[in-house]
Amino acid sequence: MKIARFSHGESIAFGVIDEEEHDLVVLKSDPMFAGYDPTGERVPLAEAKLLAPVIPRSKVIGVGRNYRDHAAEFGNEAPAEPLLFLKPNTSVVGPNDAIVLPALSSHVDFEGELAVIIGSIAKNVRVEDAASVVFGYTIANDVTARDLQKSDAQWTRAKGFDSFCPLGPVIETDLDLAGESVETRVNGELKQSGPLTDMVHSVAEIIAYASAVFTLLPGDVILTGTPAGVGPLASGDSVAITIPGIGTLTNPVRSA
Repeated sequence: MKIARFSHGESIAFGVIDEEEHDLVVLKSDPMFAGYDPTGERVPLAEAKLLAPVIPRSKVIGVGRNYRDHAAEFGNEAPAEPLLFLKPNTSVVGPNDAIVLPALSSHVDFEGELAVIIGSIAKNVRVEDAASVVFGYTIANDVTARDLQKSDAQWTRAKGFDSFCPLGPVIETDLDLAGESVETRVNGELKQSGPLTDMVHSVAEIIAYASAVFTLLPGDVILTGTPAGVGPLASGDSVAITIPGIGTLTNPVRSA
C-alpha cells in the first residue's frame, strides 16, 4: 500500500494511492496513528502536490558506511557495527523541494538511500522482531557537505543543514527488500546503483542496534546507507533517486 501526504487547495491530508484510478483515497487523519478510515473524498494525483510523507517528531537516524563499496570509495573500512549519526527534523523536505547549497560549504554530495519509518514505540528490539515496529519505507537523499564532514570532528554540521534530508515521494507499507535496488541520477545521468542486499548491516540489525541506544518513536526515520557513486551537486542540477517498489524522489538544487 502506498500512502501519500499531500496538499490540495489550502488543506494538507493523507491518502492511499489508487494506482489504477490515478487518484488518492483521502484519509481522515494520519494513518500511523488513526488507521485507514477514508473520508469518502478522492483527489486526482495530477491535482495534488506530494509533500514529505512524514515529518519526524523526534529524530532522523543515519547509518554511515553501510555499503562496502561506498566505504571503500573514501578509503574506509565498513564498520563492524552500525555507525549512527543524527539529522535534525528541520533538514526534511519533500518531493520537488529544493536542496539548498549552503554558503558555508563548497562541496555538497548526494546520497541516495532507503529510509525506514518507525511505526510504534520501540526499545531493545530483537532482530527477529524488527519488522513489527516498521510502518513503511520511503526514499531519502542524505545530502552531505563533504568538506565540512572532513574538517569537523563529528558529522552534525555536515549532515544537518536545512533541506539536507529530502524524503518521498510516498510511504510503501509492504516492500520486498530482497528484491529492491536504489539508483541515483543527476540530470538524467546514472551515478549510483546497488541492490539493498548489499547493505553491510540489514534493516532489522540497524533497528535492533539503534533501539538499544535510544527509544524509537512513531515517525522516526532511519536512513540505511548509500552505495558507491556519491558525488557533488551544483546549482541548477536535478537529483532523482529511484527504488522501484516505492517510486522516484526528485529534487532540484539551488544556491542559498
